[in-house]
Amino acid sequence: MSSFIPIQLWQIPPTTITQSVSLPPLIQNLEQQLSQIAQQHKKVVLANSLAVEDMVLTHAIAQLQLPIEIIVLDTGKLHTEALSYLDIVKKHYDHLTFAVYQPLPQSLQDFETTHDFLDIYQSLSVRKACCFARKIEPLQRALAHKTAWITGQRREQSPTRQQLPQREWDTAHNLEKFNPLADWTHEQVWAYIHAHSIPIHPLYHHGMPSIGCEPCTKPIRQGEDLRAGRWWWESQDSKECGLHANPTSSLS
Repeated sequence: MSSFIPIQLWQIPPTTITQSVSLPPLIQNLEQQLSQIAQQHKKVVLANSLAVEDMVLTHAIAQLQLPIEIIVLDTGKLHTEALSYLDIVKKHYDHLTFAVYQPLPQSLQDFETTHDFLDIYQSLSVRKACCFARKIEPLQRALAHKTAWITGQRREQSPTRQQLPQREWDTAHNLEKFNPLADWTHEQVWAYIHAHSIPIHPLYHHGMPSIGCEPCTKPIRQGEDLRAGRWWWESQDSKECGLHANPTSSLS
């Protein structure tokens, strides 16, 4: 008789003593960076995808009461859990304003006229066209007339981000771009979340360490690459929606 071995899904990492000890200098540096960004730019936004990294940044901004606008892209294809979580986050940080941007109806109509949605699984160009209509164009509107934006990107997230600088010039949007968590580890991010009792996206409890749109995200096994569940049918080096794939140059 063959024995059934259950698949162990990815789990939220526990915080170790070593990670707890490493947090204070990281937090001090993060808060200094965010304060400097807010001082240098009067029109700066945080693009919050509701991922755990962006919640670290949101919490720090709230703690410091910085005048940094927070934007969220509602693509129209988010999990219902994500929309419920957004409501929880808004209530938890009720003194912050979350500006929600959605796709233009005409953009969605143009995509649906040209493509069958299921073609995203067969064609990279179609998938990216979907991402453009649902993410990139709304982001362009959100960043219009801004002087800087902040992201939760980290170098260890994927091969396409290994050279990620903490500060860069985004030539596509013609403004500065900051990645304050670039050198943070996955474990350090979660240690911060645990230390500050930040509400956790429910899908993290279902084996999804990287959460995007519902059709393009699935749970992963423990030990798999953290972004293995995003666009899982594509090669590792194409797993970007285009939000962060624009030409940039590092700033010292």
